[in-house]
Amino acid sequence: MLTDFRAWSIFSGVRFGDEDMTEAGGAASGEKRRVDVLFYGLFMDAAALAAQGFDPRDPRLARVDGMALRLGARATLVPAPGGVVHGVVMALTHAEIDRLYAEPSVAAYRAEPVTAVLKEGRSVAALCFNLPEAPAAGASNPDYAAKLGIVARRLGLPEDYIAGYIAGVAG
Repeated sequence: MLTDFRAWSIFSGVRFGDEDMTEAGGAASGEKRRVDVLFYGLFMDAAALAAQGFDPRDPRLARVDGMALRLGARATLVPAPGGVVHGVVMALTHAEIDRLYAEPSVAAYRAEPVTAVLKEGRSVAALCFNLPEAPAAGASNPDYAAKLGIVARRLGLPEDYIAGYIAGVAG
């Protein structure tokens, strides 16, 4: 079975891992496949990711409905009917995603699919990394919340959204 799969991948031009991927009907471009990822915490800062050696592409303001931001040592999302979380969708390679989430402070995060609504109203499928178990309600990290507020304001996220989670942590 593996041999058949490998034959299919060679025949179709698709390679896996860190190798090039062929676009449908085209030749390998030399460009690694990129995946949209929704970031809602400090990783929303594309310049900070670039400073760490990542190459985030196509950053777009977005929101995810039906979720709420929960802050503990770091941020995570939790289901919340009527909730809205704002963030940034960026395109990263699989290798970049693996390297980013290999960092010990975020290694517990797991990928989940979300539908992100971009600022202009178009919906896109994206990965979103969340903790398998959210921090307890009322857990707080005022230092993280303050840093997150700075990034969120610089990106132009809604002020009422920013004020809401900072007040939730401070209060």
